[in-house]
Amino acid sequence: MAEVKRTVMEVFEGVADRQQGQPALRWKQGSTWKSKSWGEYREEVRLAAKAMIGLGLDAGKGVSIIGFNCAQWVIGNVAAIYAGARPAGIYTTSSPEQCEYVTSHCEAQLVICEDTKQLEKFLQIRDQLPEVKAFILMRGDSSEDGVYGWPEFLDKGKDVDDAELQSRIDAQSADDVCTLIYTSGTTGNPKAVMISHDNMTWTAKAALDTLGYAEGDLVVSYLPLSHIAEQIMSLHGPMVTEGCTAFAESIDKLGDNLKELRPTLFLAVPRVWEKIQAKITAAAAANTGLKKKIGAWARSQGLSGGYADQKGQPRPMFFGLANKLVFTKVREQLGLDRSRIQITSAAPISKATLEFFLSLGVPIMEVYGMSECTGPATVSVPGNYVTGKVGPKLPGTELKIAEDGEVLMRGRHVFKGYFKNAEATAEALDEDGWLHSGDIGEIDDRGFLQITDRKKDILITAGGENIAPQMIEGQLKSIAAVSQAVVVGDRQKHLSALLTLDETTLDAILAEAGSSAKTMAEAAKDETLKAWMMKQVEGVNANLARVQTIKKIAILPEDLSIEGGELTPTMKVKRKVVNKKYADVIDGFYGG
Repeated sequence: MAEVKRTVMEVFEGVADRQQGQPALRWKQGSTWKSKSWGEYREEVRLAAKAMIGLGLDAGKGVSIIGFNCAQWVIGNVAAIYAGARPAGIYTTSSPEQCEYVTSHCEAQLVICEDTKQLEKFLQIRDQLPEVKAFILMRGDSSEDGVYGWPEFLDKGKDVDDAELQSRIDAQSADDVCTLIYTSGTTGNPKAVMISHDNMTWTAKAALDTLGYAEGDLVVSYLPLSHIAEQIMSLHGPMVTEGCTAFAESIDKLGDNLKELRPTLFLAVPRVWEKIQAKITAAAAANTGLKKKIGAWARSQGLSGGYADQKGQPRPMFFGLANKLVFTKVREQLGLDRSRIQITSAAPISKATLEFFLSLGVPIMEVYGMSECTGPATVSVPGNYVTGKVGPKLPGTELKIAEDGEVLMRGRHVFKGYFKNAEATAEALDEDGWLHSGDIGEIDDRGFLQITDRKKDILITAGGENIAPQMIEGQLKSIAAVSQAVVVGDRQKHLSALLTLDETTLDAILAEAGSSAKTMAEAAKDETLKAWMMKQVEGVNANLARVQTIKKIAILPEDLSIEGGELTPTMKVKRKVVNKKYADVIDGFYGG
């Protein structure tokens, strides 16, 4: 791999030169998909960068961006980098207080908002943001002072000399910080991860080289762009693949958009894969007779074939027939018939979900990493993956396990530190340049990493046993009725679990359990359902060590959510929030 270090601008200008007329960005307007070529994309980035300079943006300062994925989001982000500033994405679910924290902390002088709804959050806190010189809307207009609609904002760039922008570009080096990624943190205020040009351009190339890309690759962008995984996949990755990013209309319309666009690479967080799994399971449950038998037979062929692939052995004799009768239809139904690689990242995924898709001829590749290593630390690819392991290290990087079991990584993907937080930087990066992940794991003799738990999440029972809750939670989530599982029992004699039901299949679950409940809230109090669920949990217990078994359960009246504060924007469970919110339920497990 070439050792030359490149800035984001150098990579972007290169692809815009080579692919000038090819589509770079696509979005849906009404019922039609529109596109912007690489040449037009570059033109608008440069104009937006000049507009930012015209509005008084200083080099080294921040630009806050909040909104659902769209062309203006990525243009605003790249333009801020061109202008020598540091874009900082804010999750769309953030409160006005959280918006104020990120905007003040990154020293933002400009704020780009999706619409007037997101702008309203900033207008509430405007007096706390003295550094902000202007607000820019991706869509719509506002009569508020200092707020510009997108066309009006771009007009500001026409008065700024190209030479002024060029001097901002020339002043930057590959080792300079180009972006701040605010961790969606499960505790306290988020930390600002400083990513350099070299971090971003090198890692995007290393990751996409490993995954393998083809000319004209298409990705669908729908996960939060404030997260590093989505930035590598749909913002900086396409600069490497010289492909195209299409923006989903919304999360709700993702299923329809996938069928319309048929991406060649597809990334989803575990919660998205679980929701797709629930829909397929519900549809399959409606099948009867021969159709049901063929489905079950095909899935057994798929699972055997998937594991045979991993071992380099021949697939079962009838795998091809199962593929023709079932797998191809499933992929078409999902809009994944052109997808070469399906990826999961950002949070742990259960082995049951991985095996479910493997049995349908849709193997999911695990990519493990964190914001602090610019996304990927390990990458699984077809031909080199093991179900339940997160893959071998990203080529060109180092990976090892510390004496206490912690996963450490080192290389050009490792960040420069936390902005304005030397203490946290010293905790994460040791003097030898190793990044301490906070995860516990093991590396097998083939170099495959398996994550067993979060260092801080380890539960210690009253008997002194160290328990990794994530592994048990993964098993509990393999129960079809369970949406989320949180294992508790720190310093207690036994483990218990808080469970939530899958809303999409609630009626079927209640019918199977013989429950008279009609709603989630009623189900939470229903003893018939609880007894039925405990039987399912005992099935999981049978495969666990005695100290890992779940002795008591509670069914919660609602699912965990981002809006409720129990999940991070990337769907990781905030244990402290859940433990506090349901403290009385947890006390009840232990006679409190």
